[in-house]
Amino acid sequence: MMNNEKDLIERVKLGHTASFSKLVRKHQKSLLRLAMRITNDLQSAEDIVQESFIKAFKKLDSFEGRSSFKSWMYRIVINTAKNKLRKHKKDHLDIAKVQISTSPIAENSLSFHVFKEVLQKEIQKLPPRQKMALILRVFEELSFKEIADIMACPYDTAKANYRHALMKLRHQFNERKELKTWEDFDQNFNVSQLTFMEN
Repeated sequence: MMNNEKDLIERVKLGHTASFSKLVRKHQKSLLRLAMRITNDLQSAEDIVQESFIKAFKKLDSFEGRSSFKSWMYRIVINTAKNKLRKHKKDHLDIAKVQISTSPIAENSLSFHVFKEVLQKEIQKLPPRQKMALILRVFEELSFKEIADIMACPYDTAKANYRHALMKLRHQFNERKELKTWEDFDQNFNVSQLTFMEN
């Protein structure tokens, strides 16, 4: 965490509540993106982020800086989103609208659209912790250390959840006779984001 951010947090703890708005502006965009990937609904995502910032403000005295403020906020957003989904009996993560980086040629390919549709469906079937590790790793580009902090689990567990998710996806694609293998798509459609990154 940057010294400037530490200073802002300390100022808020000392009663300078206006400093909290700077923290909000700094992290609001990434937190809203995460909430959108969980809920697939802008209004719900905005409500979750707003509620999460309120919770963070009230609990800021308990923040000790052992993890980054960003990781702490991600954890609050994820827990708030889970509670909201549970209340609405939608205890699942929907990332159907997540975009995968591709070339313009690939975007126009029927094969790619089939691949993308199947990928989204298979991600939905993953166990919750594997799904969350995949989202945080691939789409939020977080390190395994950050994922471990957010998911409140050991580093090796975070990495294992991600690896298991990726292996299941690869297995499902290689089992589908109507599709090219995962490796074929990785070479031809630039989906190399979904790799074993070790940072």
